[in-house]
Amino acid sequence: MTLRALITGIGGFAGSHLTRYLLAHTDLDIWGLDLVEGRAAQFRSRVTLHVGNMLMDLSVLKHLFAEAKPDYVFHLAAQAFVPTSWEDPWSTLENNIRGQLNVLLAAVALGTLPRVLVVGSVDEYGLVAPGELPIGEDNPLRPNSPYAVSKVAQDMLGYQYYASHGLPVIRVRPCNHIGPGQSPAFVASAFAKQIAEAEAGLREPVVRVGNLEARRDLSDVRDIVRGYYLAASEGEPGKVYVLGAERSYAIRDLLDGLIALSEVPVTVELDPDLLRPSDVTEIVADCTRFRSRTGWRVEIPFEQSLRDILDYWRQSIRGDR
Repeated sequence: MTLRALITGIGGFAGSHLTRYLLAHTDLDIWGLDLVEGRAAQFRSRVTLHVGNMLMDLSVLKHLFAEAKPDYVFHLAAQAFVPTSWEDPWSTLENNIRGQLNVLLAAVALGTLPRVLVVGSVDEYGLVAPGELPIGEDNPLRPNSPYAVSKVAQDMLGYQYYASHGLPVIRVRPCNHIGPGQSPAFVASAFAKQIAEAEAGLREPVVRVGNLEARRDLSDVRDIVRGYYLAASEGEPGKVYVLGAERSYAIRDLLDGLIALSEVPVTVELDPDLLRPSDVTEIVADCTRFRSRTGWRVEIPFEQSLRDILDYWRQSIRGDR
């Protein structure tokens, strides 16, 4: 009997990469839910696709679960951009917390106890002191943005439904991930898009930047979604796992790597509007628990991620995608 997976946010950055991974490496029958019409159209011939804001309507979401009867639920739909959470905190809190709660309620109502992946964030740890690195699962949670608070709530709701309903929930706290297809609101994609536009003669060959000194644990999204599948299929229900590269890169490293790949000379210009205060100078993950359970570690080199991001924007600007 073929097992079935339901992916929320299937047309998003991580959701689309997870779908490609599952189609290529598993025999799962995939169902998908996305908010935006057409965003997941590339999968329509191979995925049972539903479009709409079902996460906010519990009765409709329960109906979808009853129809899909998933064995695995990958809940990836969320508001993921930290600055947006400062501009409109309640929208992020409502979207992320209510959406997570409804997914858990629909999974319980199904009666078959599907394995549910709850995706938190390394941002849950918030104000990490240098002496507390690397970050493991037992580091204290000190969320310092509305987005981080929403992720703590999703995380704890997942544990609560495991503890109170026996729902096999596996929680993950991924570090920052980059890759082709990411929104240009995020730094790697923003730099790559500017360079690709300069190469095409669409803008002056200047990359506008903010703070380049912060250091973050950066992984390729394709490694992270492979981790999501391993967590859902092999993770221990009730447990939480940190996912990351287990090393840090300065944002300057990311910029320099992309500029080295540029086909035109590029200069760098500081844009005060892009400067955001950062109380955390460095993030590095400790993935010992997850590696011990599944054998997972990142495999895609940082340089390959940068090349693929830049190539994605080159193709997008040429109209190849």
